[in-house]
Amino acid sequence: MHTLTRTATTEMEVTSIRLEKELKDRLKELAGNQGYQALIRDILWKYVQQKSSDYVHSPADIRASIAATAQKEEHCVITGQSIQPQEPMLLGLTTYGDLVPISMKSLPM
Repeated sequence: MHTLTRTATTEMEVTSIRLEKELKDRLKELAGNQGYQALIRDILWKYVQQKSSDYVHSPADIRASIAATAQKEEHCVITGQSIQPQEPMLLGLTTYGDLVPISMKSLPM
């Protein structure tokens, strides 16, 4: 997993994106002294990490869980352990709004 380290701006590639004025203003407000471009980079890195197949969630990332049955082999996003077809599992709702597979023993009940 990529850690959010600071790279010198001279080592970055220049990319142009168009943002609505309201969005840019809100980002500037949220960023404070950090700067809105650094905030955008942090947001994008977090998104890339979260969507990566090797991303490991902590139990604190799970807002709610729903009992389910695996229809195909899945991998628990907390432990990485395999969940076999027809095995009971949980679907966890993450703080990012995604449903992710979780083994039954991964969360405290």
